[in-house]
This record gives sequence, structure tokens and C-alpha cells, in this order.
Amino acid sequence: MTENLKHLIKDHINFPKRGIIFKDILPLLQQPDVFSKVIEEMSKSSIFKNADAIISIDARGFIFGTAISFHLSKPMVVARKPGKLPGKLINRSYDLEYGSNSLAIQREAIKPYKSFAIVDDLLATGGTVKCVAEMLNDSGKEISGLSVVIELRELCGRDKFNFPVESNILL
Repeated sequence: MTENLKHLIKDHINFPKRGIIFKDILPLLQQPDVFSKVIEEMSKSSIFKNADAIISIDARGFIFGTAISFHLSKPMVVARKPGKLPGKLINRSYDLEYGSNSLAIQREAIKPYKSFAIVDDLLATGGTVKCVAEMLNDSGKEISGLSVVIELRELCGRDKFNFPVESNILL
């Protein structure tokens, strides 16, 4: 199935900064039958079976995490960019290929769960996922793994993690 999906990923050169090739997964969403198959395939993973809840990363990770959460009837928590969540937060900064940013998780949202499956649309250098993993680990939580739609192999993001990483499309 993954070879059939590569044509749906569009490259945008020099976005969001010069020298970056942005991988756009949004055309995949315009084909409901394909999107449904991707969610079904991702949902089969033991990463989700071994997790109490799903944590999805802002913003495109929300699309896939929400669908998987619904499909598996698992609770979902979000990791959001600055200024987007109310309440008591866990915050952490991280580096990107083209700068830096930070994420926050609501303390109360993760409290009831022991283990989490992390969901995002794309794994590049792994900085964003590492940020979420560190916040969870520092809160005494376990990580059952990471599930992404696309993985950019040459950037070796998965090498930063001591938990399983599954991707549908390897580029």
C-alpha cells in the first residue's frame, strides 16, 4: 500500500524556509478511501494495543491521532504549540531543521494514563517527538511507540528513540 501512496505526497521547495523541502500529506486526505485505509493500517499496530491513550502532535498529527483514537476507542491527548492550551501545563522547547519551537501538554489530561502511543504525520529529525517523549517520561509515563504516516529515512530521526517506530511511507 505504501508505494501507492507516495504519489499523494507533494513536495514544496523552500517552505517554510529556504533549503527545506516540505512534505505535504494534505492531498492524501482528499481521498477518503485512501485515508480510511491508512487509518486502518496504522490502527493495527501493537503500539496502540500496548497504550492506555494516544498523544497527537500539533497540528497534522491531530488528523491521524483523532481518526485512530476514534477507530480504536482510545482516549486522545494533544501536544500543542505555545499559547493554545489552558490550565496547568508541562512545557518544553525543541529544535527543528529550520529553527526552534515549544510544545505543551495539559497535566490533568495525562494524569489518568500510564502509557501513550505518540502519533504524528511525519518523522524527520525527531526533535518534536523527542520533546513529547521527554515530557511524558519526566511525568513518569511510558511510551509504547511512535506511529507516523511518513518517515524521512535519511534524517535518522528514529535513532533518537528507545521505543518502536512505525511508518507507512518511507521517503
